[in-house]
Amino acid sequence: MRLFTVSTLLLFFCSSGLALQIQCYQCEEMTHDCSTPEFIVNCTVNVQDMCQKEVLVKDDGIHYRKSCASSGACLIASSGYQQFCTGKLNSVCITCCNTPLCNGPRQKKRPQPSAAITLTTPQLPSLFSLYILLLLSSTLC
Repeated sequence: MRLFTVSTLLLFFCSSGLALQIQCYQCEEMTHDCSTPEFIVNCTVNVQDMCQKEVLVKDDGIHYRKSCASSGACLIASSGYQQFCTGKLNSVCITCCNTPLCNGPRQKKRPQPSAAITLTTPQLPSLFSLYILLLLSSTLC
């Protein structure tokens, strides 16, 4: 029974995208925002858990450098270059994010739903919470 529970949990995590692998855009010193399908890479599972984006302002224009990164290295780099992120000549801005392809172009913001819609929409418990509850009850009974 335990083997069944563990294998079911493993299957659930893998099929739900929780296997800790992320996709990012990757390019070096491009003078255009390299956010097209040919620049998408699969990052190293359980090692590179973030996407990194560097925007450099040089004499000849804006340059982009995008890659997969580990959270520690990316956050250290972004905080270290914070003072150089001015948007002016020789500016360097480094950002980190942890959702698939988040180092691409900014998403257009969707309008917020009205309060009336929000109040009348029922809140459903997450599938994951229900699944864990079901597993716990079957294991304890």
